[in-house]
Amino acid sequence: MKQIIQSYKTGEMEVVEVPLPACGDQGILVQTSVSLISAGTEKMLVDLAKKSLLGKAKARPDLVKQVLSKMKKEGFKATLNKVFSKLDVPIPLGYSCSGKVLMAGANVPGVAANDRVACAGAGYANHSEVNYIPKNLFAKVPEPVSDEEAAYTTVGSIALQGLRQLNPTLGEKIAVIGAGLIGLITVQLLKANGCEVLAVDIDPSKLKLAEKFGADKICQSSELHSAADDFSRGRGVDGVIIAASSQSREIVGEAGEICRMKGRVVMVGLTPIEIPRDIYYKKELEFKLSMSYGPGRYDPNYEIAGIDYPYAYVRWTEQRNMEAFLSLAAQKKLDLNSLTTHRFDFENVLDAYQLISGESKESYLGVLLKYGSEELPPQATIKLNPRPERKESSIKLGVIGAGNFAQAVILPTLKKMEVFPVTLVNSSSINLVTGGRKFSFQNIASDPGEIFKNGEINTVMIATRHDSHAELVIKGLQAKKHVFVEKPLAIKEEELKAIRETYEGAERHLLVGYNRRFSSHAAVIKDAVKNVSTPLVMNYTINAGSIAADHWIQNPDVGGGRVIGEVCHFIDFLQFIAGSNPTAVFASAIKTAHRNYANRDSVQAIIEFESGSIANITYHALGDTSLPKEYFELSGDGCTIKMYDFRRSEITKRGRTQTHKTKTPDKGFTREFQRFFDAILNQEPGPIPFDSLCLTTLTTFRILESIRTGLKLEIK
Repeated sequence: MKQIIQSYKTGEMEVVEVPLPACGDQGILVQTSVSLISAGTEKMLVDLAKKSLLGKAKARPDLVKQVLSKMKKEGFKATLNKVFSKLDVPIPLGYSCSGKVLMAGANVPGVAANDRVACAGAGYANHSEVNYIPKNLFAKVPEPVSDEEAAYTTVGSIALQGLRQLNPTLGEKIAVIGAGLIGLITVQLLKANGCEVLAVDIDPSKLKLAEKFGADKICQSSELHSAADDFSRGRGVDGVIIAASSQSREIVGEAGEICRMKGRVVMVGLTPIEIPRDIYYKKELEFKLSMSYGPGRYDPNYEIAGIDYPYAYVRWTEQRNMEAFLSLAAQKKLDLNSLTTHRFDFENVLDAYQLISGESKESYLGVLLKYGSEELPPQATIKLNPRPERKESSIKLGVIGAGNFAQAVILPTLKKMEVFPVTLVNSSSINLVTGGRKFSFQNIASDPGEIFKNGEINTVMIATRHDSHAELVIKGLQAKKHVFVEKPLAIKEEELKAIRETYEGAERHLLVGYNRRFSSHAAVIKDAVKNVSTPLVMNYTINAGSIAADHWIQNPDVGGGRVIGEVCHFIDFLQFIAGSNPTAVFASAIKTAHRNYANRDSVQAIIEFESGSIANITYHALGDTSLPKEYFELSGDGCTIKMYDFRRSEITKRGRTQTHKTKTPDKGFTREFQRFFDAILNQEPGPIPFDSLCLTTLTTFRILESIRTGLKLEIK
């Protein structure tokens, strides 16, 4: 299938061939009929992508601040590599479309193949021949509504949510500033609600259209005050909806000036928000922002996991706004066809973007892309590079997962090594094309099964979300592949048991991405304690920083939480340094009702080892993140070792200190991969014993159990 993407680095657009997306249990596959180019939002994204690096930095100072902070911790080169890796990931364009259902997931009742639906969501309702749409981001299209009209549903829902924030009553006088797509739909919705409307814009043609849609009065922006005074009979309007996209800092103030005492102002568009206190204070004005399509927006539990809000308590969600908008369209309360000024076949999509870029100087409003209705071939794999693009190697590689970590760390590291990249798999096609091209994969696919059934591939690397790790590891071993999986190995005890049972007869290597033991700092520390005659006392402090409570890693069924997902790293490191297996653990976590701090994000765990060594892990989200993230200290037999963020290690014995330094944090990724591949090529034991991998995972489970029960627990 074909999809349009834009490089965030250069601004260039391209129509690319990508595999059909996979259909998850919580969504549907939709063959697109019509998609809408949003002249406001998309033009802003397109213009930003075309800016130079300096221009992007000026436009997003918040991101510049993050980059500078990261440079202090990870060094200039490492940070720069991550920034450019992020810039290399293209932007999926589009967020409003209509089409027919090809397939419904197991947990999506009430929808079947060939049903017509309207779809919403950046990253989902793309300008693409087929899209995967989560269950709460689509609505069925009533029979009287055409596919073209349905393509306006997302934009219409944005306008509708603006009205819900304003809460206009019958007969109120409302000003709409900005007569673009959202503003013109807002005018129609207000008229359907029994309001009188003043439409304001700088474009006379858009004002004429507003008048056609029932606006009681129109005026250009320069005439706003006199027109509003006349419209309201000197009393001031009851409310203002700002639907404009502008850099003017005066609009919010002007909206307040034309309001009556105790009036309301709602921001739906995109303008600087500078509220003049004197105006808003003296009139006791209410100012609100409208959150896109409605409640559920930006909530991953709603948009991705498909968990709906209770109807009785959240009457209007994103999806219910979409349904209401389509119902109004079906009743012919809205004229959507008059909004359309241009139609392009999807094969000419680049011409459409040339139009909205302003190069042609032609005026436009609603720009629709129309797609063919013929059945698309079920392409599971797309061939990218003819052989030999890279030097042949005995390591024939399939990689599952092309997200941020894979593209910033795993794939760049692999590119420097003697491996042959055969197939890259990812659920999102947008990362597949750039990842596949940049790292010279022969093929890209959306289904991991394409790797498991490929007889040429002998090694699988898994970098997906945590809840899929165990299943993919088992399938890889069953397919007789060597398997590398990013941590954690599993997020549930039954998953770990299933992996153990599968591994026993697999006769293949399995490695989990516990990279820290492969660092040069780990090697120096390990060498320093090899002749220590006493047990070791170890302390590992991790200043991890907070992660939002609604982040996927915090979901116990998806990410497993930070103990399972991250503390495992440090347990493995301690096992390696101690040269001994963990036998028991006692753990505790902070107790707070503060919503910004998850209790299990800040824990202490004391671990005992067979050798008699003990270790304390302090993992917390409460510190200043500008300070180093990791600090390790060890004492034994008169030797003390301190390691700072994998940049400096100090070994002190008999009053003398030796120091090992690296310019940037050396966390061992390259040596980790090399040791794994060497073990495969030389038919040697794996770099981490299988029992050790399982004990690390089991220890994380026991830490959580100890926190729950308050007991010291054996690890077995």
